[in-house]
Amino acid sequence: MRIAVAKYPVGKPGKFSAFADKQERLVGDAAEQGAQLAVLPEYLSLELASCFASEVQVDLQATLAAVQPLHEEWMALFSALAVQYRLHLLAGSFLLRNAEGRYRNRAYWFSPDGRHGWQDKLQLTGFEKATGVIDGGDVLRVFDVAGVRAGIAVCYDSEFPLPVRAQCEAGARLLLVPSCTDTDAGAMRVRIGCLARALENRIFVAQAVTAGEAPWNPALDVNTGEATIYAPMDRGFPADGIVAQTRGDQVWALADLDFEAFESSRAQAQVANDRDWDRQLAPAIARARVERL
Repeated sequence: MRIAVAKYPVGKPGKFSAFADKQERLVGDAAEQGAQLAVLPEYLSLELASCFASEVQVDLQATLAAVQPLHEEWMALFSALAVQYRLHLLAGSFLLRNAEGRYRNRAYWFSPDGRHGWQDKLQLTGFEKATGVIDGGDVLRVFDVAGVRAGIAVCYDSEFPLPVRAQCEAGARLLLVPSCTDTDAGAMRVRIGCLARALENRIFVAQAVTAGEAPWNPALDVNTGEATIYAPMDRGFPADGIVAQTRGDQVWALADLDFEAFESSRAQAQVANDRDWDRQLAPAIARARVERL
């Protein structure tokens, strides 16, 4: 499976039609390069804040409310692109309002046959908690994609091992990480989380990022990081775990992932963190014993 992860250039489209044209250009470019799965970044929907007055653009809660009527068009757009280009498409995330008037950071997966699924972000960052209107998700999913099972960990979720481990125990061999980070430290935390999840579960991890600056919006103000595809640091894979990564103004990083070969390589692994996982759960070592010296 050829996978493409985006280093998405944040812009100011100004109207939905311009936003849609941008998505078609980018997804079309990934498809021309042979991508069967394309991953866009977290908070992608917030670029639509540029469709509204300046006082809405600079107010996150006002932005969240303003973009809700565009949700139906958003769904139609990305569903059509997945069908048109015959690929699976993770369309970043859309902060969707629920019946209680609060929001969930929802990552949508669109398939070439017109179907879609979603995974809500489970863990909230300090920034998201401070808004007072965003809730974490309460359901963990795994998607079956052409015989390959995959999970989604939205940005900060990649830093937590247990939900990803649960996805892997449900058969996931690929983890998609749509992310948005505004500091080098934040980008490094997600990068280390992706590497750690690849190592301990022996899976591929595909991370998309936002790039550039959008001073007109508090959530997309500054963006850092490189779109990257990771593998476990083991025999047959890059020693640093980096299979492919964007550089400079490059938008897409692509890699061909052979899941059958990947599965068979487990028998030759130098270490087997995934198979040895249960050892750390043994009663004698699940809790540390305090000793006085």
